[in-house]
Amino acid sequence: MIKTNVMRILDKMKVEYGAITYDKKDDKIDGVSVAKKIGRDEKYVYKTLVTMGSSKTIYVILIPVREEIDFKKAGKATNEKKIEMLDLIDLQKYTGYVRGGCSPIGMKKQYKTLIDKNAVNIEKVIVSGGKIGYQVEINVVSLRGIVDGQFVDLIK
Repeated sequence: MIKTNVMRILDKMKVEYGAITYDKKDDKIDGVSVAKKIGRDEKYVYKTLVTMGSSKTIYVILIPVREEIDFKKAGKATNEKKIEMLDLIDLQKYTGYVRGGCSPIGMKKQYKTLIDKNAVNIEKVIVSGGKIGYQVEINVVSLRGIVDGQFVDLIK
């Protein structure tokens, strides 16, 4: 198996994780499709959303793939008047990742990261491995430490 940059970072930090691959040939790379492909319950598979506040600050938000972000809750958690998704055209510029392969681990910069509060009830979550076709399963407390994340209410 190819090691992604995310996996190399986790190896260097001596963080235990499980590497998971999936077939990307059908171009179904959304979180729900990925959860089905890897045979995991959607509540354990988290998507990485990159957002921008009205102050032009970037925020990374992790929520289960089936859920929808509540922008009002996210704005309150970040003390922003308004928060919205980063334009897809800017995703790689700010994170180093492309849509479908955006991991909260190993972005170009460490952005404030918010993790949906329901993750505290889960031992391990699955997030992008930093490349389309790759996921990593990681202890949620370890993930929070790596990304310096906060658990907050983020979903509708």
